[in-house]
Amino acid sequence: MSSDTTTRPAARRLLAGRAPAPAGRRHTVHATTSAVSVLLLLAAIGAVLHEPLFIPPLAASAALVHSTPQLPLAQPRSLIGGHLLSALGGYLVLATCGSSTWAAALAGGLALGTMMITRTPHSPAAATAVIVVLQSPAPLRFLPLLLTATLLLVSAGTIAGLPKHAPRYPAYWW
Repeated sequence: MSSDTTTRPAARRLLAGRAPAPAGRRHTVHATTSAVSVLLLLAAIGAVLHEPLFIPPLAASAALVHSTPQLPLAQPRSLIGGHLLSALGGYLVLATCGSSTWAAALAGGLALGTMMITRTPHSPAAATAVIVVLQSPAPLRFLPLLLTATLLLVSAGTIAGLPKHAPRYPAYWW
């Protein structure tokens, strides 16, 4: 037996790691189609309203909802609460520290702590706090738009979970 044949399985195991098996084709197509649809909807509504309804953290939220709908991070409580609490925390940091990279870093870290304390962990929401500090959007415009966007993401996830072959979403509401 050559050393090449004995090292192949070991190399294959090393490259595969302990990552879970890839998602099935049906789930991948369904999740991708659902995420693209809701993100395009957010972009379209934002274009009509001339408001930034589609922000990068929402793309990450859509990815969680549609690819891993059973994770606690993807549930409505975490998605909606995480984004809103992080935005509010971002405004607090903005008011006390101003708009800077340092303040944005502080806001992102504090957002994580706030979400952990309130049982609303949603990692993309930490970026929402960063956006608030760096871009200083008007709160009375931004917060209702953010709430609308998160409600649309939850609604889209719920609709995407209706077919029999699709994973159910949400696993719990609150």
